[in-house]
Amino acid sequence: MDLVGACRAFVNVSERGSFTVGAAAARMAQSVASRRIAALERHLGERLLERSSRPAALTPFGRDILPLAAQLVRVADRLEHEAEAVRHAPLRLAVPDTCPTGALAHFIADARGHGLRLDPRPGPPAERADLLRSRQVRAALLALPPAEATWTVPLGLAVAADPGGGPIYLDTLRPGRVDRDRRPRRVWFQSEDDVPHVRDGLTRLRDAVGLRPAQLAAAHSVAAATADVLSHGDALLCSPAQAGELRLHWRPIGELDAGFGRGFSLVVADETDADALRVRQVCGRGIARCLGATAEQAVETVEVVS
Repeated sequence: MDLVGACRAFVNVSERGSFTVGAAAARMAQSVASRRIAALERHLGERLLERSSRPAALTPFGRDILPLAAQLVRVADRLEHEAEAVRHAPLRLAVPDTCPTGALAHFIADARGHGLRLDPRPGPPAERADLLRSRQVRAALLALPPAEATWTVPLGLAVAADPGGGPIYLDTLRPGRVDRDRRPRRVWFQSEDDVPHVRDGLTRLRDAVGLRPAQLAAAHSVAAATADVLSHGDALLCSPAQAGELRLHWRPIGELDAGFGRGFSLVVADETDADALRVRQVCGRGIARCLGATAEQAVETVEVVS
């Protein structure tokens, strides 16, 4: 027996005092409503309605059962509403906060073309990992060493004045004797690069070439760091794509090999989440554009968080 359907017929007929009107309110034929109420009476072992009276009147047993039947119908309606909302809820995806707005918008639009509704949550590396572990997102682009990653993004220095061809060597920022009373030029790194495989290598290089500790600093904001690049001759550690957006001149770091950079892989929280897995399979090019990587780097793998 369809218990919810029977209770729905019973509640509507009881509230309206008519099988005809109640059945219409329950969106079923009068004969169907009558059969369902009869089945409910057999199931419960007592009559719910007096058939001989007009309008349809509740029996004493029916009066006692009606509030519970109405509650069951409300809960069933809420369940259906919540299930519908969950089915159409966007897929939360943690992404780097360095992703440009335009590229992120195109990524979302491309995903919709594949039947995927995304809700990107920008944040720094540690926050993205925490969101994935706590399952507040269904997938995340996590920061990894380039050798372990699906996508890699080269990192170098962006400066205000065109440095000409070739790389920028970090030792050229070392203060000289004439700079004793001046603020030394700094290299600013972003929260996205505050990870061991980027930060530690830069710190070792800073010490090796004789820069002061304060010359390698974490940027509180990209805008503030870029302002210092423009006004103080500082350098911003970033990707070529981001340097272009900021209208700065980008060059690789001379003392570091060409593999120095950011690495990213898409990791899903649940290996049974088909939509999260499909993000990687059908949106690789959009992800690459957001990261500033090349689409050709993508391979058909998805990691699953353990």
